[in-house]
Amino acid sequence: QSTWGHLIAHSRQRMSSPFHFVHSRVIDPVLRLKKRQIVEQVLFFGLIVANALVLWKTMCLFTGSESPIVVVLSGSMRPGIDRGDLLFLTMRSTPFRAGDIPVYSLPGRDVPIVHRVLEVHETAAGVADILTKGDNNTVNDLGLYNRDQWWLQRQHVIGRAQAFAKWIGMVTVLMNEHAEAKYALGAALLVYVLVNREQ
Repeated sequence: QSTWGHLIAHSRQRMSSPFHFVHSRVIDPVLRLKKRQIVEQVLFFGLIVANALVLWKTMCLFTGSESPIVVVLSGSMRPGIDRGDLLFLTMRSTPFRAGDIPVYSLPGRDVPIVHRVLEVHETAAGVADILTKGDNNTVNDLGLYNRDQWWLQRQHVIGRAQAFAKWIGMVTVLMNEHAEAKYALGAALLVYVLVNREQ
């Protein structure tokens, strides 16, 4: 009987250990914070966010792109570029050429598209009409463009890929496919900052 009692007590201890960890490492430190400390923690977290925004705006200024870093969300550019790859963009004034890899955004579409330039046609007015296609797709992007749109123009392009890093953006892919992951990650970062600053 004592053996069974020991096993039951051990099982209860193992089951309670995650809750004990959450209380001791997360809830209790937050509850111990005084009002002034809470204000300091919130300001510290806001400073982190502000620094990230300044860094982003600085990158936009130097690259000329409104979005200098993007994460590839689909496999339409395989095998060269895959889901989760991080692309570094610039927006130069040089003409587009077949083989360039622009990232373009269309009105009414939330997610930019990363595809390769298939054809470029200069109009009489000097405007470049661009046709794109994914390396892993069998047809061009006409079916992706908006109704009555046959070409892309420069105003649709937010940048051209200059370099990429493999799979670094997989966290973004997971958050895009599972909305609850965004809130979980944000909450985890906030708790981490609070707990570690308190200590």
